[in-house]
Amino acid sequence: MHHLLLALATTPSPLPTPSLREGVSEDQITPGLWGFIMTAFFVLATTLLIVDMVRRIRRVRYRAQVEEERLAAAAAADVEASDAHDGMAGPEGDAGVDGDGQAPAPGRSGPRD
Repeated sequence: MHHLLLALATTPSPLPTPSLREGVSEDQITPGLWGFIMTAFFVLATTLLIVDMVRRIRRVRYRAQVEEERLAAAAAADVEASDAHDGMAGPEGDAGVDGDGQAPAPGRSGPRD
């Protein structure tokens, strides 16, 4: 325990300036051409994957928008068909008969709203 406190209390001597081992040059420790090629490959692959992902997301959004518009148009057509059916038929369900059970007056095709 005493050695640990003594080691922590003393100031270490500065390390010598870093240098390469004997027989090793700076050209031997750089990534070189293969490192550049692999890095460029990964950058290109990542870029292509991102572009493809954005295209697929855009396609999904477009399909959802088209489906939403189709459902809204179908709902509007159902409402119009229901309104037209209700307007043409009286309470008894007879087309061309007013709510009081009589035929519409000449010159009038149906009930006025």
